[in-house]
This record gives sequence, C-alpha cells and structure tokens, in this order.
Amino acid sequence: MALVSPAVTDGCTLTAYHDYAHVLMRIQTVLEENYNMSFKLYASDGGREDYWDLLEMDVKSCDPAVQLVTRIFDYIESTAFSLEEGRKDASYEIYPVLMNHVFAYPGWGVALARVPMFRAHGIGWSDMMWAAGDASLKSFLDHSRKRRRDLDRSQVTVFTDGPDGVEKELSPITKMVERTDVVMGDDVKKEIYRSIDQFFAQDRQFFHEYAIPYRRGILLYGKPGNGKTTLVKSIAGSVKAPVAYWQITEYTNSDSIQEVFQAAANMAPMILVIEDIDSMPERSRSYFLNLLDGATSREGIFLIGTTNYPEKIDPALMNRAGRFDRAYEIKLPDAELRFTYLRQTGLGKLLTEDMLRETARLTGGFTFAQLNELYVSAALEWHYERTTNVEKLVKTMKADLHKGQTQTWMKETSETRVGFIAT
Repeated sequence: MALVSPAVTDGCTLTAYHDYAHVLMRIQTVLEENYNMSFKLYASDGGREDYWDLLEMDVKSCDPAVQLVTRIFDYIESTAFSLEEGRKDASYEIYPVLMNHVFAYPGWGVALARVPMFRAHGIGWSDMMWAAGDASLKSFLDHSRKRRRDLDRSQVTVFTDGPDGVEKELSPITKMVERTDVVMGDDVKKEIYRSIDQFFAQDRQFFHEYAIPYRRGILLYGKPGNGKTTLVKSIAGSVKAPVAYWQITEYTNSDSIQEVFQAAANMAPMILVIEDIDSMPERSRSYFLNLLDGATSREGIFLIGTTNYPEKIDPALMNRAGRFDRAYEIKLPDAELRFTYLRQTGLGKLLTEDMLRETARLTGGFTFAQLNELYVSAALEWHYERTTNVEKLVKTMKADLHKGQTQTWMKETSETRVGFIAT
C-alpha cells in the first residue's frame, strides 16, 4: 500500500495546497516514526545537486547506506528495468525509480524524495530533502560533493545536445593513455602539458602571483587521425580533475550551452573538451562567444577545443583574449615521429630496424591513424602468411589515399567494356 491514496473531503478533491502539505506532512511523519528522530524540510538554492545522481547509483547497486522508506502514491510507476551493458553475460536489472519514492541515508540523518506533481499537461515532480538538522545536512552535502569529485576523476562525463535537451552520460575510462604514448613535436607537447599542470597545481600560485584569471583555453587543429583525440585522452587520464566531453550537434542552442557550462562550473576545477567546435550552429555562436567572455562563466574551467577544419572556425573565437588563449597545430608526423610511432605500434617486432626506417621514409604524408592501419594490415598478413610485404601495403594505401583525395574511385583497366550491343 502506498503512503498516500487520493483524498476526498465533502465529495471534493482537496485544494492544491492542502494536497501538497498533506503529502509532505505524511512523509515527515513516516521518517520520524521509522528513525526516531526529528526531520526538517530543506530547499536547494544552488543547483549543485550531485546527490541525486549518487542516489540513483546507490539504489541501482543496492548500496546498504541507502534505504527505501516508502512509495508515495498508488498507481504511479515505481519500478524500472534496463539491460546491463558492457558485460559478456549482460542481463536485465530491476530497481526502484527515484520518482514516487522516499529514500533515506540513516547514517547521515538525511532523506530524499522526488514527489510527483499533477499538472494540467501531465505529471512532473519536485525534489525534496529532509535532514535531522543543519549539521547533518552539511556533512552529507560535503560527503556527496567529495564522492562526486572522486567519481568524476575515474570516468568522463559526456554531454550530447539532443532534441529534448542535453543528454548526460558517465563513461568509465577503460584505457589510460600515458603521456609517453603521445607522439608529437617536443616543443608543442611540452607547452601543452606545462599549461595543463600549472592550471591544476594545488596552490594555484602562478595565477595568484601574476593576477591571471583562473581559466584557460586552447584550440587543437589539424588533419583527422593526427593524434588530437589521443592527446586529449592522455590529458584526461593524467590530471587529477574531472573531465567532460561536449558533443555539439544541430540541436545545440543557447539553453544547452548554458546547461553545459553550468554543469562544468559545478565540477570546477575541471577540463571541458569541445570536439569539432567548427560544427557550432550559426544561430548559437553569438551566445557561445558572449558566454566565453563572461567574468565568472569559465572560472576554474580549462577549455580544450578541437577541429579538423580550422578554416571553418569563427574568427571571433581567436581574435579576443580569454576565449581560446592559444591555438596549436597538430601537424602530420615527420619521418622521425613516424619511425617512433611505428615502433610503438609493434611493427618493430615484424621488421628489422632498417626495414622500419625505410617504412617510415616511405609513409610520408600518412597520419597516425593511417600508420596504425598499416600496422594492423601487416600484422594480419604476418599472421596468415608468416611474412609481410610492407612496401606493397604502403603503395596500396597510398593509392587508396589518392583516390579519396581526387574522388576517382573507379578506373577502367582495359578497353573491354560491358554493355548492350546495338542492333
């Protein structure tokens, strides 16, 4: 039986206020009866509600720290199911939904409820929190914030602009990319990592000493497959700070921009990566630029933008300090970098040192992605034939690359043509 059933007085439904007060009074009564302590209702005024995400995680994982106290209304869905992804023996998990339930953290003297609200156009909800007192609430919130920050360091938050607003997903960091794995020019690599390390230094002495605003922005540009994503992954895995990816789409608008930057501010100090920043819709660019100029909108945010098409970047992003402070071209690797990368992939196990040097020379104009594909093709050939003709593979890949560049995909190889004979 639920906590509240539809109440009627003198044949008429209770007024909105009395209904609302009745629900809250019943919740508070049940809490005090169950836990033998007084509870006080609180309102969140800061928008930093990390504890709701944590509550959902705790409920799904059946964490003993949280208890399901009661359901609120009859005949409103109260259970959900989903498929556990990422596991070989994936199965469905069934768990209570947050809405229409009261949950408690007895050890902290705190309870939360997502109370259904009946409106003209459907059912919404209002988030409520009870605590045994100010000290209990503050301890719980401080603990939640620390939990959330520790969690953000072990996974990446992905924001995707969709038709119904910003979709948020937590993605675990499954493979760490070490800084030594990043193959690029030493000067640029040193500058980028020095800037990152200085930003996340514990004492922030550099910014205080030189009276520099605590925000930073860099733009990485270059051909696709040239190591920009690998560089960003190494940054994400090597700093002890939350990292978020923002995927701009055709649905990006002023509301989604504001929502992402507010979420980033709540995670600060942090890194916000905007991939393919040139795809920002024209209608949203002015708002985005104004937000970058805001005095506090980027406080504690290290912004990294990436693009494969720098010529499409709005010049306004670059011609004013405080938006993107530096732009770094991630260039095609030279022969020495190609040699280093090919050896790093494992091709050195299949070739002699001299052959590896020659392969690095032959692959001029290849991106790191193409060099990696060369290694995969050579490994496959070696696996089945116990030998590999890397020079032939390079020629084939260059021919395919040329077709892509010239858009000449099919070419007649003889004078013979297939068709109908005219009679």
